[in-house]
Amino acid sequence: MIRPDRPTSTAVSDDALFGPKAAGYARYRPGLPDAVVHLLASTQHGVPAPVLLDLGSGTGQVPRALLPVLLRLVHIDLVDVNASMLQAARAVLEPVRGACTVDTFTGAAHTFAPASPGRAPTLITCCRSFHWMARPEVLSMADRVAAPQSIVAIMGDGSLWTHEADWTTALRELIQSYLGADRRAGTRGTYTRPARTYQDDLADSRFSVVTEHHFPVARAWTPEDVIGYLRTTSFARPTLFADRHPEFEAAALDLLQEHARGGALTEDAVFSVLLARRPGSAA
Repeated sequence: MIRPDRPTSTAVSDDALFGPKAAGYARYRPGLPDAVVHLLASTQHGVPAPVLLDLGSGTGQVPRALLPVLLRLVHIDLVDVNASMLQAARAVLEPVRGACTVDTFTGAAHTFAPASPGRAPTLITCCRSFHWMARPEVLSMADRVAAPQSIVAIMGDGSLWTHEADWTTALRELIQSYLGADRRAGTRGTYTRPARTYQDDLADSRFSVVTEHHFPVARAWTPEDVIGYLRTTSFARPTLFADRHPEFEAAALDLLQEHARGGALTEDAVFSVLLARRPGSAA
């Protein structure tokens, strides 16, 4: 079951958290596995004019991956609280969007409203971001705006904090030696294990018919890429370390290079996708 990584407060991914780091986010955050992209595209079989609503869009990884596969996509709504991320997403999509139109909405996901009538989403995606959101309210919003046969896809694969390997354990311990044992999350809070899963949230929503899909993913990281990735996270972003950040990065790079031994650092992850429909909608 997918359990969200949630801070003690209902913090959101905003400029205070990620700032203008869209370029680093786009470069260092892993993309979607091909199998996931094709699964999402398959949900739109028989839909004559698919419309995508991407919540927590970040730098546009989901629509960028879908456009070359779902050629019939006619419109995309990008939603994020971070204006810098949305600007980067638009720039990434411009060379590949073709006739597909794109709108952006800067604000919390549950407050989204379509800019134009007649563009009810047939696919609503939320990748690695649902934990930041007011989840029941987001699902209520989805029910208001979505087409009758719409699919909600909630997906993610954890983080290097949660991955269990010798090198990630050592890296986590190094971070804790600087920031304390509690995992940082949000702008001020710390992570606490949630009482509810995403499946619980969906079961209490109109999108209560759920299928689960799990895809093993093998990734190879260079030590330098791990350092870049850490700068984009809420648990090891530079501002947490204040003036000790250069010292931390030097120690982290030494640690990672020692574990890599001139090669790659491997991550064996599982990318999970929950596909949710309203009862009575076509499978």
